[in-house]
Amino acid sequence: MATLTLELPLEAYHRLREEANRLGKPPQVVAQEWLIERLSIPIPAPDNPRETVRRALRAAGLLVEQSPRLQRYGDRQVRLEEVEASLARVGGKPLSEIILEQRGPKR
Repeated sequence: MATLTLELPLEAYHRLREEANRLGKPPQVVAQEWLIERLSIPIPAPDNPRETVRRALRAAGLLVEQSPRLQRYGDRQVRLEEVEASLARVGGKPLSEIILEQRGPKR
């Protein structure tokens, strides 16, 4: 058997401890049981290359699901013309020009 040390946010630890007390087990045992249960669920093979990449990114911590709050903002349908009009109203220099100016002259 291997040993694993976890650092949890205080709220998560309190919830784990409450559940452990309810079950009459040490928090370590409850966490171990949860991990074993979660990891023993077979993950079906992805049916396409895109899903394979998404799973790899998610496993590496490079892809996370949006929160429901962010999903509400992202679900809105916006036409290209609306975006262009919005950007035109802002005025001023394009961001690319500002970045080039801040970089300074090439050496």
